[in-house]
This record gives sequence, structure tokens and C-alpha cells, in this order.
Amino acid sequence: MGQKPYTCVPIHECGEPLAPIPEGIVRLSPHPYQQVGAPYGNASPFWLRVGVITALEAAQASLMSYGWRLAIFDAYRPVAVQQFMVEHTFRELCTQRDLNPQQIDGSLATTLWEQVYLFWAIPSQDPQQPPPHSTGAAVDLTLVDETGTLLDMGGAIDELSERSYPDFYDRHPHLAHAKNIAERRQRLNQAMTNAGFQRHPNEWWHFSLGDQLWAWQTQQQTGQSDIVARYGRIDFA
Repeated sequence: MGQKPYTCVPIHECGEPLAPIPEGIVRLSPHPYQQVGAPYGNASPFWLRVGVITALEAAQASLMSYGWRLAIFDAYRPVAVQQFMVEHTFRELCTQRDLNPQQIDGSLATTLWEQVYLFWAIPSQDPQQPPPHSTGAAVDLTLVDETGTLLDMGGAIDELSERSYPDFYDRHPHLAHAKNIAERRQRLNQAMTNAGFQRHPNEWWHFSLGDQLWAWQTQQQTGQSDIVARYGRIDFA
């Protein structure tokens, strides 16, 4: 697969450490990737860079007027976990289509991998092209109400379908509950972007701050080509 366009953005690593996401922000448990055997080792999927956590707390504070809170699905992800989950997703996609992943090749395999990489970052070992989650600057999240009940966001996190695109329900207002779902997605995005995050173009749930994807999106929006990433790959042994 070709590299993502944001991986050409320079990284000027600031050296900020990872830290646990505070208990005041909901963590979805059990963690979905750990459940299927993703190799985290001693790392935690509920870590982020310190500055990203500060912004996350600001975003949550702005949602309190709706009676909503953030709920973390996944945050820090070692490259080994990214590799594991990309392969797992490919196998799941094959299973859904009654295909044997060991017997697929040629154009069909290419088509399936292209679908996977619409939503998943390439698990590159190149320190100049890290997957966003491997920098500790990206987070996958959703919303819960004041009782801790998950809100309907119109599609599951990691779903490989058009429903994952942030504006899907804006473009399909005839669907059931489309107005409410679109409004929740918009309010989540507003809270996160006001706190400094950028939302992934293909995923309503993925936000980042300070990584290459964030820098590239900010460049596109502002026309400032000198914006760089401040968070590169961070390894935890």
C-alpha cells in the first residue's frame, strides 16, 4: 500500500511523556484489542501524551452542559498492536465474505487491503512515518450520558463501512434517527476541535493533536506549510 499523505510531515519530537488518562474520563472495558490478544506487553491502551490529556479534559468539560462525557475506546497503541489489529481486521473482513484469507491473492486481496487501509493506519516501523496511535497523540472515543450509557453514534468504532464517515448522517437525513446522530457527531467534533484536536477524515471517533495527521490537516485548513508534528513514535518496553 502507498503511504498516507500525512506521513511526509516532519516530526520535531518534543519529548513529552505518556501518562494515564484520568479516572474522571470513562474508559470502555474490557478493552476490545486486548480481548482478541493484541500484544500490549506492559503498555496500556489508556495512555496519552500529557498535553493531549489536558486538551481531552477541556473537551470533556465543554460537553458537560449536554450531560455528556467522553468514553475512551483506545488511545496509545504500540506498532506491534497496530500490526496485529490490521491483520486481525483483514481476517475478519475475509470471514464476513466467506473467504479464506490464506487463499486470497491478486486483485481481490488488493481490494480487501485497500478497504482495511481506508480506516487503519499502515503499521510502519519507520520512525518518520509512525501510525498516529503509536505517538500517544491519537484517541478513539465516543459519548456516554449522565448515567454512563453509551449514546447512539450511528455506527460502531472500527466499522468498515460508509457509516464511519463523519458526515454520513448529514448526507442521509432520511435514515432513522439521522438528525440526532448527526447532531451528536457534530457536537463531539466541536468539543474536540475547540480543544485543539483534528478529526480523522474517515472516522467519526478518531481525534488527534500534535501528530503528523493533525499537522497535515491543520496545514490543509490554514495554508501554513510550516506546521510540523510535535509527537513522534514513542516506544514502551
